[in-house]
Amino acid sequence: MSILGTRVLRTEDPRFLTSGGVYTEDVTDERLSGACHVFFVRSPVAHARIARIDVSPALAAPGVLAAFTGADLADLPSIHPIMPALLNQSMSRTLLCTDVVRFVGDAVAAVVTEQPYQGEDAVELVDVEYDPLPAVVDLDAALSGEVLLFEAAGSNIAAKFGSASALQPDLFDGCEVVVEHTIVNQRVAPAPLEARAAAAAWGQDGRLTAWIPNQGAQGTRDGMARLLGIEPSQVRVITPDVGGAFGAKFGADPEHAVVAWIARRLGRPARWTETRYENLIAMTHGRAQRHKLTIGGSRAGDVRAYRLEILQDSGAYPRIGAVLPFLTIMMATGPYAIDRAEAIGVSVVTNTTPVGAYRGAGRPEATAAIERAFDLFAAEIGADPADVRRRNLLPPFTEPHETAFGALYDSGDYAAALDRALGAAGYGGLRAEQEARRASGDAVQLGIGIACYVEITGGGDEAGPPQENASVQVHPGGTATILTGTSPHGQGHSTAWAMIASEELGIPVEQITVRWGDTDLIPEGGGTGGSRSLQQGGAAVQQAARELIDLARPRAAAALEANADDLRFDPAVSAFAVAGDPEAAVSLAQLAADLREVSQEVARVDQKILEVQSAVATPPGGVSIPRLDEHRHHVGVHELSPRLQCGANGFPHQAPVVVPQRLGSSLAQALGLQDAQDAHEVRVAGRIEEPPQAIRSPDRLFEFIGGNLPRQLRENTVQELEDSSPRPHKVGRPGLPL
Repeated sequence: MSILGTRVLRTEDPRFLTSGGVYTEDVTDERLSGACHVFFVRSPVAHARIARIDVSPALAAPGVLAAFTGADLADLPSIHPIMPALLNQSMSRTLLCTDVVRFVGDAVAAVVTEQPYQGEDAVELVDVEYDPLPAVVDLDAALSGEVLLFEAAGSNIAAKFGSASALQPDLFDGCEVVVEHTIVNQRVAPAPLEARAAAAAWGQDGRLTAWIPNQGAQGTRDGMARLLGIEPSQVRVITPDVGGAFGAKFGADPEHAVVAWIARRLGRPARWTETRYENLIAMTHGRAQRHKLTIGGSRAGDVRAYRLEILQDSGAYPRIGAVLPFLTIMMATGPYAIDRAEAIGVSVVTNTTPVGAYRGAGRPEATAAIERAFDLFAAEIGADPADVRRRNLLPPFTEPHETAFGALYDSGDYAAALDRALGAAGYGGLRAEQEARRASGDAVQLGIGIACYVEITGGGDEAGPPQENASVQVHPGGTATILTGTSPHGQGHSTAWAMIASEELGIPVEQITVRWGDTDLIPEGGGTGGSRSLQQGGAAVQQAARELIDLARPRAAAALEANADDLRFDPAVSAFAVAGDPEAAVSLAQLAADLREVSQEVARVDQKILEVQSAVATPPGGVSIPRLDEHRHHVGVHELSPRLQCGANGFPHQAPVVVPQRLGSSLAQALGLQDAQDAHEVRVAGRIEEPPQAIRSPDRLFEFIGGNLPRQLRENTVQELEDSSPRPHKVGRPGLPL
């Protein structure tokens, strides 16, 4: 019986539930013995010139070893925006501000202390004189350019995606109904349970070892090298356990490099752990888009034209957030067949926290726009929003479909997913209940939200096309080790990767160790983000395991004195046997032992996926039922009925392991955008749970969802589709219409 498709206990969970994780602040290593502690002085104003910084009062405080300003780091490179061909390169910054601060939280100095408790008092003693400048926080004000954040840039525009002059004036000709509306996809703070941190030590060989919570050690290594002006080979990044990331822990931040620079300058290890206050104002934020949407069609419900105009708030310094409109535009039409569609975008800088990637990064924003547009259109023509959606969804397809914006959808039956979600929610009954409550003037009114969501998965990054690295090693004794370029921080890779290898090699999951996050051990890898890990990292593990079998076959033939073509590998016993003579067999463990005796090596295959054909889309959909209490004036989520389609030729059999956990966390964060204090009742696909008063805080709400949601998900949230595509599918971030 195949282990795939079987619900197993996650191998990583017992440690987290007993002894607990080892996060960056918890790391004990002899290389960090005697470490000093770094604290940052941050600007309390959004926009100002720095007239003077006096660190001498802090230097006189107990336990203070040193204090540094941007002038001390003048030999380090300036930080320029990524993607030089796209983003305005005049919008650069330094590791510590030297002339102008551009958001509340901009770091202007660093104080170093012997003990961590001494630092919070010492930073208050640094005397900084600011000459305030007008703050630009409104997007229209940023566009006007009356106040510039970067005078050398000549404007506040960081990037443009298309031009307003290219919009078709006749796009909506022939439409009986045209609806226009502006919405805001609000700025959010990722707020991971573990804030940012770093620990740094320089070896006698001149190499830096840095412990940093991240989403990909290799990218963090390269980022640290750029910030410090050294070669990547001079940096080793080790990833401890990571307490949440959500897109905001890719690469390296200026603070990480400052900690490493201080360790080198003082000749001793250095550590930094961000406070929660710092995290909320200085870690990159997400979303922050304004959408002007226009939709037109017939009164019968056929949508014929759609336009999306995006204004992206990039924050004070252009980071990955500045290019999110590109992804929003790519996914602008979602799963719908719209004959005429166009989209443009502009990214501007403002005196606010820089914007980075956050849970879907640009794609959920597209969904929010198109789904709101469909609701507005349905309301205007007086039609059921579910009927209007079904009428305009792409018809079922099994061959790749390319949209007007270049997105390639591999396969899908979106109407079937919608109908299953509506059926599970009891949509007809809910509409009847809604009408009855309205007619009776009930104090508690019922709302119904619907969304159809297509996700990009497995894309590449600024470095090139999708790629991933994995190796599989079999050891004497029958154990195995997987080295992966992915970087799990809650996704369950240790279990999922072991299951994939176990299916191929026949080695029990509990005898397989998965390792990641050390750039000396695994120099290449793409990390975890963008819904890429299973279809790329998992595929790399699968290919490596299969190639290990190919490598072992001639060695097994030699051991058995048989023709390699006559051997059959049986995963049930993890051994090769001669066809027709099962007694003539040799196991992978024995081959590894024999190989070690001869050459002191372990049977090993490295497999890199250099090119992946294209990004893949997975089509979730769902229905949410909010309740409005007109007396108490609050909204609580009453029912959620999500539906996910998982491709059959990828790893859909991992769904029982990974889908409930991923969907549960998505639900928790979606509810977090609402007033969690008012979450008085949650019903999941017909099962009502009334959480007690004690869990009406966000943290307790997450615990409630985590404990109650998966049971229902196992029953009816995953739909497996037949698909002839050889490319693996990935369960991405479910788009919940809250």
